[in-house]
Amino acid sequence: YFKLLVQIGFKEIEVGFPSASEDDFSFTRRLIEEKLIPDDVTISVLVQSREHLIKRTVESLRGVKRAVIHAYIATSDLHTEHVFGMNRESVITTAVDAVKLIRSETERVIGKGVIGLEFSPEEFTDTDQDFALRICEAVFEAWAPYEDEKIIFNLPMTVERRLPNEYADMIEDFLNRFKYRTRSIVSLHAHNDMGCAVAASMMALMAGADRVEGTLLGHGERTGNLDLITMALDLEYLGIDTGLDFSNLPDIVATVEDVTGIPVHARHPYSGELVFTAFSGSHQDAINKGFVKKEQLAERFGGWKIPYLHVDPS
Repeated sequence: YFKLLVQIGFKEIEVGFPSASEDDFSFTRRLIEEKLIPDDVTISVLVQSREHLIKRTVESLRGVKRAVIHAYIATSDLHTEHVFGMNRESVITTAVDAVKLIRSETERVIGKGVIGLEFSPEEFTDTDQDFALRICEAVFEAWAPYEDEKIIFNLPMTVERRLPNEYADMIEDFLNRFKYRTRSIVSLHAHNDMGCAVAASMMALMAGADRVEGTLLGHGERTGNLDLITMALDLEYLGIDTGLDFSNLPDIVATVEDVTGIPVHARHPYSGELVFTAFSGSHQDAINKGFVKKEQLAERFGGWKIPYLHVDPS
């Protein structure tokens, strides 16, 4: 799977949660020790804002050329009060202490300037917006980035409880009010509980975000994460070069199905085996007429234009 992501062209790949299991730790070590990470690829690893987990995570990255530690803590009142039994101030303190520890431990164990920081106020869309700004600004100040360094602030729709336009509004508001906007990369991480992850991410990019997180075919918790294949090919459809290569999509799908054991639905956008198949007679007739006049239609409409087929199947 890692080799497949590299082949497609991803330059930032979150490879695991090394403190969560021996498998994740060993996999991270294998990538580093066997020199499987290309020079132009940055790996990242996930960790909760807890001291012993942070130290274990730093150990997993010993010897890496470049990496990002992605620390998170839930910031919604639902989580802070009823899962953690904490208040907002103690959550900020926990996050700040975690970030300072990551900085000191990585510089002690790995070296200065090797490890970058990503921070997530988990459940961002369920978090008081003023509090989200406060904790992110406190984290920025605790990390104290070097002159040429930027922090990734990931603002996740951990559970999709809001419509795409609401997510985009929250992102735009954050960007407009965040003190350290020019020193930061603002990232999106949408789940698909309401089925709108792609739409929400599209709108939030238009609202000013810089970066998108997701998975191939949307595999993830519950209804899954943003599907990066759909997202990337939608952007390509709009004329935006993503730098990613999905020209052998059937092979990519087959590989992911094989390594995950999860079959792709036949009507999954772009990736499903039936997305270019029409069963309706009237649709078949229109498609056939379109192919007969393919060149004429391309000239008339300035590019690919065939009834019922939004992109060229080839």
